[in-house]
Amino acid sequence: MLPAKTVALIVSAGRGIRAGGGMPKQYRRISGKAVLTHTLHAFSSHEAIDAVRVVIHPDDQALYDGAAAGHDLLPPVHGGATRQDSVRLGLESLSELEPDYVLIHDAARPFISANTISDVIGALTEYQGAIPALAVTDTIKRADDGIISQTVDRSALWRAQTPQGFHFGPILAAHQEAKGRELTDDAAVAEAAGLQVKIVLGSDRNIKITSTEDFARAETLVQANQESAMMSSKTGLGYDVHRFEPGDAVTLCGIDVPHTAKLAGHSDADVALHAITDAVLGALGDGDIGDHFPPSDPQWKGAPSHKFLEFAAERVRQREGEITHVDVTIICERPKVGPHRDAMRRRLSEILSIPVADISVKATTTEKLGFTGREEGIAAQAVATISVPR
Repeated sequence: MLPAKTVALIVSAGRGIRAGGGMPKQYRRISGKAVLTHTLHAFSSHEAIDAVRVVIHPDDQALYDGAAAGHDLLPPVHGGATRQDSVRLGLESLSELEPDYVLIHDAARPFISANTISDVIGALTEYQGAIPALAVTDTIKRADDGIISQTVDRSALWRAQTPQGFHFGPILAAHQEAKGRELTDDAAVAEAAGLQVKIVLGSDRNIKITSTEDFARAETLVQANQESAMMSSKTGLGYDVHRFEPGDAVTLCGIDVPHTAKLAGHSDADVALHAITDAVLGALGDGDIGDHFPPSDPQWKGAPSHKFLEFAAERVRQREGEITHVDVTIICERPKVGPHRDAMRRRLSEILSIPVADISVKATTTEKLGFTGREEGIAAQAVATISVPR
């Protein structure tokens, strides 16, 4: 079975200048590029989109040419007096292409994600239509002349976004049938025609630019996207084991915990810090703790293990990165870790110079099985997540 042919129809024929700037908002710039340019990139770069067509105002050809430069697009078509007219004209222009699916999207929503596009297309394999939407979380009031008359049940209410996706033939017929009637969006047109429309989860980043304040927020979102694109998230796994020997305390996550034994090792045998150190070095692809602090080297005899972890954290900073999260699990029957967990998290926060909220310390047993179950020693495993420049 051949994959469905999917076309994106970008509606850019509006004349909205409420956002200021002296031109339609879709041609105003965010971080040096027109709003429409950001939108076009999202669709033309998506692997499931076969073609993109833009519906424009007849007076905006020059503005459109500038915004569309560098993108492989179908020729634009002119819109009508209303958005609904523009969508219908755009759909009619696609008839000769005979697409299976069409995604109808507002040009003024430049932060549509690839995941949302994929989710809408995916839903079309089962439903005649699909739209992204966000559940209404605020309390909704109905008011008459400014006086509350009713509190509306919000449990079934959603805020619709675009792209709104449909099987092409049915939505074209629905728009042609709805000609002359004013409906609020394409899903409403579909509903009027009896089409079943599925909701997929939208995104609060998928904002529609309408006001001057929206442009300020858009600049912040572009900056965040650029910074994210320049960074790469990496994850490392660490594991360590130490046996018990005679003593009266164990050191875990830099905290001395009273016990009937201590842990044996070349350093202070802090099994948790060793596991975290290996996890950080593993995320960097920078060997392991034994490569940098070999047990054969007498200078590390009895050394406090926080020095090893501080070294690993410094290696991350040298690469202009940051440790974003650490999760360590201590595996033993005794001593009990729970009473010391908060102190361990605070100590790790000091060593790594990251917030306590980004650190998790857990403990578990092996149900009396294995060497930890026989209380012969303690094991620890850790996961570290770092962010470094690409």
